[in-house]
Amino acid sequence: MFIRIVKMSFHENNIEEFLNNFHRVKNKIRAVQGCQFLELYRDKSNEHVFFTYSYWSSEQDLKNYRNSELFLSVWAKTKALFNAKPEAWSVDKIVSLD
Repeated sequence: MFIRIVKMSFHENNIEEFLNNFHRVKNKIRAVQGCQFLELYRDKSNEHVFFTYSYWSSEQDLKNYRNSELFLSVWAKTKALFNAKPEAWSVDKIVSLD
């Protein structure tokens, strides 16, 4: 399992459109084979910045999603709303405390 973190920054007038689209597709993304967890965060100090945080069973599962029609349609809509280049990290969980 590994974790994917994506940082996205939006023009102020595009935030509502992004959120509406995310809410329309979040369950479809979560239902993709290998997606074990999905959350959306908003930065406390910059309301234009959002992060997705997802757990994937394998890197191949994420690659399959990124090559899917679902991802291609979601990303096409999302990237048109950005005000800065997105950043992404794939990380392995080392420690988790409950």
